[in-house]
Amino acid sequence: MQQHPRPVPGPAGVSLPSSPHRGYEDAAALLLGCSMVGLGLVLYGEARIVTSGLAGLALLLGYATPLDSGLLFFALNIPFLSLGWRRMGARVLLRTVVAIAAVSLLARYSPAWLGIAHVSPLYAALMGGILMGMGVLALMRHRTGLGGINLLAMDLQERRGWRAGYVQMGFDALVLLGACFVLDWNQVALSLFGALVLNLILAMNHKPGRYLGVS
Repeated sequence: MQQHPRPVPGPAGVSLPSSPHRGYEDAAALLLGCSMVGLGLVLYGEARIVTSGLAGLALLLGYATPLDSGLLFFALNIPFLSLGWRRMGARVLLRTVVAIAAVSLLARYSPAWLGIAHVSPLYAALMGGILMGMGVLALMRHRTGLGGINLLAMDLQERRGWRAGYVQMGFDALVLLGACFVLDWNQVALSLFGALVLNLILAMNHKPGRYLGVS
């Protein structure tokens, strides 16, 4: 069935036609976004720092326990999946589950595929934050989250107009507070720097009405 552009709010209340994504575009964004997030997590794991959202919480728990952070990421997202079903529908939920599984697998197996002899923690924080920020942005613009807080942030932005980046920042503050009890102060500082890089990318680029593509 042919999709017809639907109007979205424009400047001063003017309705502008949106541009529907095609299936292959959604699939490409899913592959690109998950790959970028997965590589960013590898850099953060090598530097032993944390990132935003449930991925950051999974990393932190992985440092503090013998549990695998990739498996923790998948498990932590399970309670939030009902939000995708209730608020965003089955298609968004399906894409989100696929994205969570892909990132979990990449986080678990990438260290075996990619050997890093040395990485500067500052470089890891900066480039990891950029990679994950752009990856999450690609997913969100195709109505796909990484579950948990990203899915909640998308929901609040669509329903209430709250910027997704700022919603994410509130949760990140709690993760960083927990990191103070597990990591050294310099690792916490670099984690904060990386989180700011990631969330500034989202805050500047994922605003209501700025991107007109729909999935």
